[in-house]
Amino acid sequence: MKEITKICCIGAGYVGGPTMSVIAKKCPGITVTVVDINADRISAWNDENLDNLPIYEPGLKEIIAETRNKNLFFSTEIDKAIDEAEMIFISVNTPTKTYGKGKGQASDLKYIELCARNIAQVAKEDKIVVEKSTLPVRTAKTIKEILDNTGKGVNFEILSNPEFLAEGTAIDDLLNADRILIGGENTPSGQKAKEILGNVYAQWLPAERILQTNVWSSELSKLVANAFLAQRISSINSISALCEKTDANVAEVAKAIGLDSRIGPKFLNASVGFGGSCFQKDILNLVYIAKSYNLTEVAEYWEQVITLNDYQKRRFANNIVNTLYNTVSGKKIVFYGWAFKKDTNDTRESAAIYVADALLDEQAEILVYDPKVSAERVYADLDYLNTRSEKQNRKLVTVVSDPVEATKDAHAVAILTEWDVFNELPWTTIYDQMLKPAFIFDGRRILDKNRFEEIGFKFYQIGEGK
Repeated sequence: MKEITKICCIGAGYVGGPTMSVIAKKCPGITVTVVDINADRISAWNDENLDNLPIYEPGLKEIIAETRNKNLFFSTEIDKAIDEAEMIFISVNTPTKTYGKGKGQASDLKYIELCARNIAQVAKEDKIVVEKSTLPVRTAKTIKEILDNTGKGVNFEILSNPEFLAEGTAIDDLLNADRILIGGENTPSGQKAKEILGNVYAQWLPAERILQTNVWSSELSKLVANAFLAQRISSINSISALCEKTDANVAEVAKAIGLDSRIGPKFLNASVGFGGSCFQKDILNLVYIAKSYNLTEVAEYWEQVITLNDYQKRRFANNIVNTLYNTVSGKKIVFYGWAFKKDTNDTRESAAIYVADALLDEQAEILVYDPKVSAERVYADLDYLNTRSEKQNRKLVTVVSDPVEATKDAHAVAILTEWDVFNELPWTTIYDQMLKPAFIFDGRRILDKNRFEEIGFKFYQIGEGK
């Protein structure tokens, strides 16, 4: 196999778009084509107005401006891109199954299989196929079986190259990756394929950060990395509940233990709970795999991480109800933030969705402000839960564009995303126009308690006693 000059990526989502953009920027000698069956998504990637890109990531639009239609292309012509490419990344969605065997835990691999069958049908020459989607262990074997039974005599090398991006910092994570993991078979051709992919990343990353493993270790490493990070969040969130009962301060506890070099300070920020497309999905996948091998205790251990996260969201919602005199029926509560974290417009598994759902069950009136999330997305998230009718969701929830105006005659403000802009709002004005007592529930611990109590707010912050 020779060094590659043409890459195709199937899937123009949160992983495929940014990853391929950075590869195009750093490898000007490689033509990169990102394809997707969703014509609207591809159209958005090709929009002349870079503010209309389907994904918001700091630094992304600048890279798109530099590379698009030069050596980076977005297209719906999937077969053409597959045929021309020497290396094909599979970066499609692998949601948790909502039906059949493994419902609620296992990954739904139907899109992966469709990709493999499409590649098998189109390919006329040898290809390197790279798993970029997060997949269960041994999925590569399934892909290879499909590809090797085309009857065309084409040789496919399957590599696992999991992404370790954090949304909101994805571009920096790609440009300055801690490590690049490349898993493949330890055969001469498999080793060569790993080296070819490694040479792509070596265009901008030092060789010591590019790790080679067997394909099974690579697939499992992705699930385990996210499970360990989520575990830390659930661990500190469990302590936040204890802090509130004992008048300890969770920030002080986190700082004290984070200074221990064996523990470290990262992912010890207590909050209303983690969200995003990866943490919960990957843990559930890990749980399902453990159960499938009859490792019941292992499965139960990791399942508790999810249980704690659900508890934290439920606890936050219950505290709002209890503090507002045990009823929020007809009361106006303003949500600041809907995205699962700042600097992204991704709302998948966002804590805000589930806190809102709990309060809507209590007939609260919710107004939502998020600087990057559309009204259509907010309603789609709530409708997907199928808790109540679409008509009811639109009656009880209003998405607003003015965060200050929204608080007029409101009973409470709840901080659900840690957007920096929320610290800069005119809080004295907001206090003056809210009903009294005016409550703030800081689910992300981004506001200064003393400052807000001086203004006059009744202030609740996760991880601190009242």
